[in-house]
Amino acid sequence: MAKLIDGKLISSQIKDELKAEVEELKAKGVTPCLAVIQVGNDPASCVYVNNKKKACAYIGIESLSFELEEQISQEELLTIIDELNHNEMVNGILVQLPLPKHIDENTVIHAIAPEKDVDGFHPETVGNMCIGSKGFLPCTPAGVIQLLKRSNIDIEGKECVVIGRSNIVGKPMAMLLLRENGTVTITHSRTKDLKEITKRADILIAAIGKPKFVTAEYVKEGAVVVDVGIHRNENNKLCGDVDFDDVVGKVSAITPVPGGVGPMTIAMLMNNCVETVRQ
Repeated sequence: MAKLIDGKLISSQIKDELKAEVEELKAKGVTPCLAVIQVGNDPASCVYVNNKKKACAYIGIESLSFELEEQISQEELLTIIDELNHNEMVNGILVQLPLPKHIDENTVIHAIAPEKDVDGFHPETVGNMCIGSKGFLPCTPAGVIQLLKRSNIDIEGKECVVIGRSNIVGKPMAMLLLRENGTVTITHSRTKDLKEITKRADILIAAIGKPKFVTAEYVKEGAVVVDVGIHRNENNKLCGDVDFDDVVGKVSAITPVPGGVGPMTIAMLMNNCVETVRQ
C-alpha cells in the first residue's frame, strides 16, 4: 500500500512553526511585510493571491495588496516595484504570474530587488541557489524537498528523475535534489526513450504540464512519485501530471492532487517572507 504524502498536513505544520517564529519576532519589534501585486483578474491568479493573503494573516505577516488594472503599462508597473524596492517597511515583493501579454515577465522579475525576491525567480537568486550560496529558494521545488524530508524519504544517493525543465520547477528542482546528494537526471519533451529513464528513478518528480501523462509503465516498482502538475480534467475535477489511479498500486509513496505539492508552494513562500527578517 503506497504511503500518501500529505501536503496539507505538512504545510500546516510549517505554517504553525512560522507563526510561532513570527510571534517571537514581533515581541522584538520586527514584523515581516509582503507586497503582493496582481495585474488583471485572471480567476486562477485571484485564487492564488487570496490563498497567499490568508496564509499571511494566519502566520502574522503583514501583506500589502496591489490589484492593478489589466491595461496598466509596463512602465507604471515597474515604477510601483521600484517604490517597493526602496520601501524599508516591505521585506518581500511578489508579482503574480502570468502577466498580460503587453508586459514582459522577465523585465518585471529582473526589476525586483534580489533581497526582496521571495519567489526566488531573480537571476541573482537563481545563481546563488546553483552555487549553494545563501538566498531564497524557489517555492515549489523547495516545497517538494520539504515534503520528502518530512516524510522521512531519504534523497542522498538515490536516483532522482525530473520530468520537465522549466525555470520555475524543473531546473531548480534538479539543483535542489543535487544539493541533497541525489543523483539527478532531467528529462523533457525531446528526451528519447523517456520510459526507460523514468523507470530507473527511486524518486520521480513529474513537472511536465500534461494531465495524467505519467502512467504505471513510466514508474519503477516501489518508487516515490511527486506530482507537481495541476489541471482540470473533462469533468472539471483537479488532476496532476501523474495518472494517480494507475500508478498508486506500484509505488511506495505518492503525492495526491490536490493536497500534495500545491499547499507546500505557499508554505515555502511564507518561509521566504520570514527569512527576510530572520536574525
